Amino acid sequence: MAISPHATGTASRGTRPLPLDVVSVQSQVVYGRVGNNVALPTLHSHGLNATSVPTVLFSNTPHYPSVHGGAVASDWFNGFLRDLIARDALSQLQAVLCGYLGSPAQATLLARWLADVRLLRPQAVVVIDPVLGDHDCGNYVAPGMVDAYRQHLLQQATGLTPNGYELACLTGLPTASWSQVQTAARQLLQTSAAQWVVVTSAAPEEWQPGEMWVAIVTPDYAEVIRHPRLDCYPKGTGDLFCASLTARLLHQLPLHEAVSRACDIVLGALQLTASQQSAELLLPTYPLSG
Repeated sequence: MAISPHATGTASRGTRPLPLDVVSVQSQVVYGRVGNNVALPTLHSHGLNATSVPTVLFSNTPHYPSVHGGAVASDWFNGFLRDLIARDALSQLQAVLCGYLGSPAQATLLARWLADVRLLRPQAVVVIDPVLGDHDCGNYVAPGMVDAYRQHLLQQATGLTPNGYELACLTGLPTASWSQVQTAARQLLQTSAAQWVVVTSAAPEEWQPGEMWVAIVTPDYAEVIRHPRLDCYPKGTGDLFCASLTARLLHQLPLHEAVSRACDIVLGALQLTASQQSAELLLPTYPLSG
């Protein structure tokens, strides 16, 4: 059945819109496990009804010899977001998960949409992963994204999940030590609407051999969760962590426990990926009570 792009009207009389628990706004690839290709199966595995809004569409991640695609046009991206409201699909929305963005213009449009979503569903959680880059490769996003996050999106966040490099980019502060991470994260809390910041790959100068840190910082609380560092580096682990954390929060786990469980899920995925010698991240299945 063909669908006309100019078709108008609402759902058939007597039917109800499909209710969504989570909207995941981030990258999408034809081949591979990053962005929405990780977030959607993870959210679905936790019993959540989720949909994806792509910010970019690529054949695969750019580390392969060939890649095709690009950022979703602003009018399309805005239409994808606005049509979710027009279809009345957000009446039961619990969370919006935001990851990789294709341009500063998308950040502006997303921020406006999030402000409208908050009017519709003020209790909805907005988890923003401010994807900018990493220590080993620098920035890998469009120019102007740091300012776009600062000016538009930080004020829409319930929680933020930067890695250590991204925390430094957003605050202009060093993040190599635990004390530096706390200072930078608290500054981010003061300059945003976020209630918490969870920093992955945090304070690397203090890691013991074979371990990595994830930091949890709120206005009056801070702690480190230590986990093993595996010799396995597929793309998409940050996307898996953020989706898993969001899912656990929606199942009413306290922040500390939600972060700890999300770390466990990422470790399980890395162990499975390494054991299968897979070029792409493999996703284990976890029971909701696990």
